[in-house]
Amino acid sequence: MRNRRSAITSRRKLTSGVPVAGALIMVATILTSIFGFAGFASAATPTYIQGTLVDAAKQPLPGVGVSATGPNNFVGEATSDSQGKWKIEVPAAAVYQVSINQEQLPSGQALTDPTRATIKANVISLGFDVTILFPIGPGVKKATNVERGAQLLADGLILALVIALAALGLNLVFGTTGLTNFAHGELLTLGGLLTYYLSAIAGLKVIFAIPLAVLLSALIGGYLQDKFLWQPLRRRGTGLIAALIVSIGLAILIRYFFLFIFGGDTRQLPEYAGQAGLSLGLVSITPKSIITSSIGLVMLVGATIWLSRSHMGKASRAVSDNPALASSSGIEVERVIRAVWILGATLASFAGIMVTVNQGVSFVMGQDLLLLIFAAVTLGGLGTINGALIGSLVIGVSIQLSTLFIPTELKYVGALVILIIILLVRPQGILGKKGRIG
Repeated sequence: MRNRRSAITSRRKLTSGVPVAGALIMVATILTSIFGFAGFASAATPTYIQGTLVDAAKQPLPGVGVSATGPNNFVGEATSDSQGKWKIEVPAAAVYQVSINQEQLPSGQALTDPTRATIKANVISLGFDVTILFPIGPGVKKATNVERGAQLLADGLILALVIALAALGLNLVFGTTGLTNFAHGELLTLGGLLTYYLSAIAGLKVIFAIPLAVLLSALIGGYLQDKFLWQPLRRRGTGLIAALIVSIGLAILIRYFFLFIFGGDTRQLPEYAGQAGLSLGLVSITPKSIITSSIGLVMLVGATIWLSRSHMGKASRAVSDNPALASSSGIEVERVIRAVWILGATLASFAGIMVTVNQGVSFVMGQDLLLLIFAAVTLGGLGTINGALIGSLVIGVSIQLSTLFIPTELKYVGALVILIIILLVRPQGILGKKGRIG
């Protein structure tokens, strides 16, 4: 009897274990199939670096060789067809060097920019094709100084707009809190990287990714940064020198966090890669640059009008002049400072987005522009709204125009020389006020 009960119990355990084991095997099989198929599908997805070779009259250039090199000794080659189209299939997401065989270009045709004989192509993921555009025209004609000056002036105005957007926010923060924020440049990088992530990785159209990136940057870099870092430091009575050092440490922390998350490569937005420029008289400018610059100019004008005419703008100027007196007059100083931080982060993030759309984004983008931003703020006058705009215009235009006379690698030197000369003549900056020391 006991043996019979043991046998029945054993059968029950065995039969109850069979569905469990079967279910586990089935789940494992399904997961293996799913992930195996997904990996196979990802690996089998054909991904190309491609482009179209045309001359200045938009006529196709067939029979021209294009090659690509990449990691693991990868080499791919293609030849443009009768429509000038070419494509090279790549095996993995990586950065590739794409070169054109200039000797195979037809007679009378050559690269209008010899430095772009080899172009970097960043394949972010399998399944995302990358388009490359080689600038080809009727030979390499040396532009006159008038033609070069016109193009450099246009480039300088765009650069000045980028600097002005960032410098205005930096100047407002300095005016209301006295803080020289060395982490301000990382707000530009934040806006650029968020746009890249939302468009290239999350799959949003750039037109939707940009406003969302600006809102997230205003929340993270403006509201949250002030609420959880700078406001507690102000309440503790932290000195300006100590706060400056904190901002330097914060900048380094954020910069290398970006490096850890996104890597060190310069990343391009696939949607706007290889966009052809429009000829407007002596100037060539891409549609994406026209659109982003127009939006940036509207934002800059809107922010200036808001600061000069709105109640909050007038309150910020009152806080900038005398925080204690502003507080005794009924102005909520902390609320004004928070609004300034949000506005500064909004403007700086869009400045970073302008650079990202036109040139790409890397983890050091903000650091590279921070020196120019500080130069513009100092030149125009610390704490002055219009001073930041004038200083940005002088710095941006002088940087580009200086390449008419000095090598491109030294163009930042020209702007800094102008800064030094003006500060020797007028130490408070162009629109700054004289103040007593001691």
